[in-house]
Amino acid sequence: MDDRIREHARILVDWSARIDAGDDVVLAVEDGAHDLAVAVAEQLGDRGANLISTYQSDELTRAYLQAHDGSFTENPDYELALYERADSVLFLKGSRNTTETADVDSDQRQAYSTARQEIREARLDTDWVSTQHPTRAMAQQAGMAYAEYKDFVYDATLRDWEALADEQARLKEILDDGSEVRIVADGTDITLFIDGRIAVNSAASVAYDSHNLPSGEVFTAPHDTAGVVTFDVPMTIQGRRVKNVELTFKDGVVVDWSAEQGEVVIDEIIGTDSGSRQLGELGIGMNRGVDRVTDNILFDEKMGGTVHLALGRAYDACLPEGESGNDSAVHEDLITTMGEGSHLEVDGEVIQQDGMFRWEDGFEG
Repeated sequence: MDDRIREHARILVDWSARIDAGDDVVLAVEDGAHDLAVAVAEQLGDRGANLISTYQSDELTRAYLQAHDGSFTENPDYELALYERADSVLFLKGSRNTTETADVDSDQRQAYSTARQEIREARLDTDWVSTQHPTRAMAQQAGMAYAEYKDFVYDATLRDWEALADEQARLKEILDDGSEVRIVADGTDITLFIDGRIAVNSAASVAYDSHNLPSGEVFTAPHDTAGVVTFDVPMTIQGRRVKNVELTFKDGVVVDWSAEQGEVVIDEIIGTDSGSRQLGELGIGMNRGVDRVTDNILFDEKMGGTVHLALGRAYDACLPEGESGNDSAVHEDLITTMGEGSHLEVDGEVIQQDGMFRWEDGFEG
């Protein structure tokens, strides 16, 4: 086994999920992530945790959804109980075909998602972490050789997370104290109102309310939005290609939208429920180990020099106690590049210009 797989597993269990002896852990393994699952199981055994594993597969999901009549049982008790009683859920992604569910009917997909909302909430109430094992399908989607892609994944994942957490703490403090964030870039001039909200230092550990490995972003939940944003980073959403999405917001709600490619996907997302027309997240990428777009949201949204906004659900970690944020059955991230000529300001003060933060070499102010 590649030593980097074992190091990946160690970081996941120790730094990210903070697993202790006696913890009840659900290990959700996609069919391409077997080697990482073996390494994680070894780490869990060494710590004396309790393990149950589940098998995840887009091909399996497709078969089920294509055959079902669409009258899904809401939040089946047996599955809900699994996550309600778990301490941690570790998702090991490893897709063999990134577009396997592309031909699943959108109404069927939405009905299934809506029927499982309590299960999704129960999973999110655990110390969950999602990570990616490099597969040939993911390498192909990224346009990279398999060996090259593995190097990319481990450069982004096997990092000094404590050092990055310290750097990101600077941005968290700025956002926590701020009221308005303005983003100006090619095709974008949008203002997000964040007063009273909490920014999360997403340093790849549940200790920081962070649930992705790799991570490397600071995010918060705007309560109002106005302006226009263009997302220039191409993505695959629900197995379908989406490119150059433009959203117009007024009074916090999407009032107009278009896309050069995949507009029907955006139509479906926005039409999911009342919350899917609003933003649940503003995220600012800070992981310089993610140095290129790979058509994988787990990596792309963390890339230094990008900003992403999510339609739909807001995370509770960004909300003051007793306050409820935007609620939706979806949370779909879209990414824009903060390239030459761009800037990001908080309460009128520029904190990032041309993709560089004011504390980084190359920031000109």
